[in-house]
Amino acid sequence: MSGPIPDYELTRCKLATGVELDAVDVGPRDAPVLIFLHGFPESHRTWRHEIEHFRDRFRCIAPDQRGYRGSSRPQAVEAYAADKLVGDVFALADACGVDKFTVVGHDWGGAIAWGVALMGQGAEGTGGRVERLVIANAPHPWLYQRALIESPEQRASAQYIRAFRDPGNDALVREYGLVGLLAKAVKWERSTGMPDAERDRLLADWQDRDAAFGMLNWYRASAVVVPAMDMDAPMPEFARRDFPKVTIPTLVIWALDDLALPPVNIEGMDKLVTDMTLAKVPGSGHFVPWEAPDRVIEAMKGFLG
Repeated sequence: MSGPIPDYELTRCKLATGVELDAVDVGPRDAPVLIFLHGFPESHRTWRHEIEHFRDRFRCIAPDQRGYRGSSRPQAVEAYAADKLVGDVFALADACGVDKFTVVGHDWGGAIAWGVALMGQGAEGTGGRVERLVIANAPHPWLYQRALIESPEQRASAQYIRAFRDPGNDALVREYGLVGLLAKAVKWERSTGMPDAERDRLLADWQDRDAAFGMLNWYRASAVVVPAMDMDAPMPEFARRDFPKVTIPTLVIWALDDLALPPVNIEGMDKLVTDMTLAKVPGSGHFVPWEAPDRVIEAMKGFLG
């Protein structure tokens, strides 16, 4: 991709869910809508390359989600339950005057996108508000939970979540911001694909203590069980039941060098998604929307038509 992408003007959206989100909202108002959801610990700028590419023929909406940057940052853990985060997406669409949309998610934004698709796809054959789903390195919740129990590789890669949930690390966050915990739990270092300006934006965002705990509360409110490596953990009950299928057209983009989410997460996904296109991206790590934007855009172009 050529050249740095400047900051976007953000729209303040008051949602019926009781929070306010800052959001990018660009592109023709009468065009099909793409709602982009970022993951931890980023912002709307996760999708900057894709927004720039698609904004001439799609209306592109990309919020800073609940807990992030200047959006509402409630401090109670329960404010980040999955139903509330999914509800924010539909409420954001309402606030923007949008009926039908495609949801695009990466990392935690992808986890919420799975829920948005299941809630919004409508009864099979009838059509709902959510027309298509695009996932970038965000595991299906049922498969992820099973992998955390059954796959030593995935369990080892997820131990950082236990550190994020541990209140014993709160003092570190209060003193140093989120970067202190990232340095301890995931040995965070800037990707070689991250420009200096993007790194500086993140470091500034991570200094806000309310935002830091808001981001961590996504992990703390989650029902996903992450056992210690030496724990003989039973399979949670929800992961033993049949899980509803995603029936809308779905594009799954998976970077194969993701250290947090290895490719074991795409095994069996086609059995839970009835109309799935899989695009594998070798040579990219977890943050594929900006580490390999050309590959992501190419896959989305073919899928969106």
